[in-house]
Amino acid sequence: MRFVALVKASERSENGEMPTEQELLEMGRFNEELVKAGVMLAGEGLHPSSRGARVVHTAESTKVLDGPFAETKELVAGFWVLQVKTYEEAVEWLKKAPRPAEGEFVIELRQVFEAEDFGEAYTPEVREQEERLREQPEGYAN
Repeated sequence: MRFVALVKASERSENGEMPTEQELLEMGRFNEELVKAGVMLAGEGLHPSSRGARVVHTAESTKVLDGPFAETKELVAGFWVLQVKTYEEAVEWLKKAPRPAEGEFVIELRQVFEAEDFGEAYTPEVREQEERLREQPEGYAN
């Protein structure tokens, strides 16, 4: 099972404040533990929403909204992609994440859809299309 762990933004991250050396070292140790256990597929921090945009599609139009965005607790500041056997295992790993010196460090856990989750809609044609994309040298990863 694959999960995405979404690290929620904070006032600090949205203000563009960089982590301290100590915070980077602690996060590095945690990431190293995830990698050594073979559960971390990817993980990155994200720039503040002031450097981003939202693209909103409706049936009638497409709008681009430039950041920053007001509701900090709804924003994402980073992520991990984890591959584990169970939801409970993913939660146990995230409970080991470094605690902040102050404030909150909120992580939202979401399971990634797998092909079998789509049932009959995942036809041989859809499977073939996805496999073609994954075979591209610049394509997306599993």
